[in-house]
Amino acid sequence: MRVYVPLTLPGLAEAYAAGELGAPAQPLVAYAVTPALREWYLSDDLEELEYAALNRAALASLRLLAMDPGAPRRRTVVAVDVPDGAVSGDPDRGLDPAALGEVRVNGAVPLAEAAAVHIDADDAEADVTAAAQALGAADTGDDDAQFVVDGAEDHELLWFATQEIPNLVGPGDGGS
Repeated sequence: MRVYVPLTLPGLAEAYAAGELGAPAQPLVAYAVTPALREWYLSDDLEELEYAALNRAALASLRLLAMDPGAPRRRTVVAVDVPDGAVSGDPDRGLDPAALGEVRVNGAVPLAEAAAVHIDADDAEADVTAAAQALGAADTGDDDAQFVVDGAEDHELLWFATQEIPNLVGPGDGGS
């Protein structure tokens, strides 16, 4: 199963240094094509559904950026293939619209299993910064703030091969 793991650039640097995503004793939060996502997106096209899951992970990455003001303002998502049996839904969040496509991956995943990395281009920085700052207000129903958050989605995440991770995170600086 293809899952999309939301990160920040410093989080990607940590994963690269450790050689794995997540921690062995903790489930890893990711996004995937789930029955709830299929129903919400109303499509049978797997490519469209995976794109929707990628966008859900990008929003989760934005939330991580909002909690880490020192991180470079670029949404970061790692696409990784894991065995179906390693993935489970959270029954407490299954009906929560904010959790559409959210899954838990049991244990750490070797970074070598990653298929690709998706990251914002440099020109998205201003919109991603504004979106991260507006998230709290958008979550409380502020339509203007939601418009700002949606502005980050106007930027397509760029695709990078996993061999490019060292260049993306920089030499020992966590990508900053």
